[in-house]
Amino acid sequence: MAIGPRLDLRQSQSLVMTPQLRQAIKLLQFNNIEVSAFIEEELERNPLLERDDGGDRADIVPLERPAIDQIAPLAADREGMDTATISCDAPLAETLAAPATETPDYAEPYDPGSAGDGRSGGSTSFEDDDRGIDSFAPQSISLRDHLAEQMRLSFHHRQDRLIGAHLIALLEPTGRLSVPPEALATAMGCDIAVIESVRGRMLRFDPVGMFARDLRECLAVQLAEKNRLDPAMAILLDHLDMLARRDMRTLMQICGVDQADLADMVAEIRRLDPKPGANWDPTPLVPVVPDVLMRAAPDGAWLLELNPETMPRVLVNQSFTARVMPRASKDDRLFLAEKLQVANWLVKSLQQRAQTILKVSAEIIRQQDAFFRHGVGHLRPLILRDVADAVELHESTVSRVTASKYIATPRGIHELKYFFTTAIGATHGGESHSAEAVRHRIRAMVASETADTILSDDAIVAALRREGVDIARRTVAKYRDALRIPSSVQRKREKAEPA
Repeated sequence: MAIGPRLDLRQSQSLVMTPQLRQAIKLLQFNNIEVSAFIEEELERNPLLERDDGGDRADIVPLERPAIDQIAPLAADREGMDTATISCDAPLAETLAAPATETPDYAEPYDPGSAGDGRSGGSTSFEDDDRGIDSFAPQSISLRDHLAEQMRLSFHHRQDRLIGAHLIALLEPTGRLSVPPEALATAMGCDIAVIESVRGRMLRFDPVGMFARDLRECLAVQLAEKNRLDPAMAILLDHLDMLARRDMRTLMQICGVDQADLADMVAEIRRLDPKPGANWDPTPLVPVVPDVLMRAAPDGAWLLELNPETMPRVLVNQSFTARVMPRASKDDRLFLAEKLQVANWLVKSLQQRAQTILKVSAEIIRQQDAFFRHGVGHLRPLILRDVADAVELHESTVSRVTASKYIATPRGIHELKYFFTTAIGATHGGESHSAEAVRHRIRAMVASETADTILSDDAIVAALRREGVDIARRTVAKYRDALRIPSSVQRKREKAEPA
């Protein structure tokens, strides 16, 4: 074979991830809040994009389907559609749709120098005062500021204040102090006795029980503040592990009290705060904003639409391009052509995203129609492949659509991933059961127990098999642990003791 350069012609196929394709995939994974933030950035960068604030919403397109066991593919091919209706044969058993509420208008921040003062030109009439009641609420201080103020009032020596400030800085969110005394003494260059003396006084700060090293010390300080730390209570605090196991018989023998006294002692402990610092600066709850809205129509159908409050509409300003392009320079025309291409692709990607989300959500609702009508006990087993085959999409696309997206239904707000559950076989070869429905059934069985009818894991397995669920004992134990349900022995102790 001769060695030398030669020219060969080869043909191959490969998937090229263009920037536009990456953008479309990224938009599909985003929820409505993230898409809204992305659109805000694009509106600032692209002069050809503008917000559509006054446009009418698209018409509602009915999506007919036959019986629940004969589900037809979703026909949602209308471009720009953001609403869809899923027809159901059976009438609604009850009125599930709730009346819509209007979003309140929030007042502008109040400026004391611009209103209520005749010298600044503001109006003195109360009718023009648009401040909300929140503006009159007192400003809350943080837990560390509250403790620092008590420390300044309690300690007058400079060394004690330095130690107290260091202890406040080392506090955990729960109010505990986990740093060993030896490490504190080494870091601050003083004796352990001095540090413990300061910490002992700070244990009585408000809220009582802060700066404790463990749960026992935290509870003991709170009981001592109430003058309830008697010898029997101290012994009970020394055996909190037995109290957690509900071993009341042994605790009565150790503490030397009868059943009624032990019940009073346990009730007293339950009224204490094991984490006194956790409730002072509570983390504000972030409400879940649904991406898809679902409600019942008067004819018994399910109405499905994207949340218009979190999904802004954008348009391409074609008229501006037509006016500016003829008079623009070469560089300006290249710039406008690039921005026009980006804007058109963004609008197209948003429309395709809306159609895909509605298509997948509608199919999920069709598959889980019994859940919305009868509850979680009728949740069906569902996997990504079932929805992907029905809507003629890839499983990865369905996974991206259902990730981090929520739907507001008449039965609450759920993540779209919630409706995908594994299947548990039936005892006589019937239809499989959803794992979530089985967990709900286990929770209901335990909730209906009495002191004389405590169900063991084997008894739960037998009951479920009588209902047609083929489940193993280890699976029941795994579901029970996931539901944070104690064992049958602990439940029997809790039901037997009045404490």
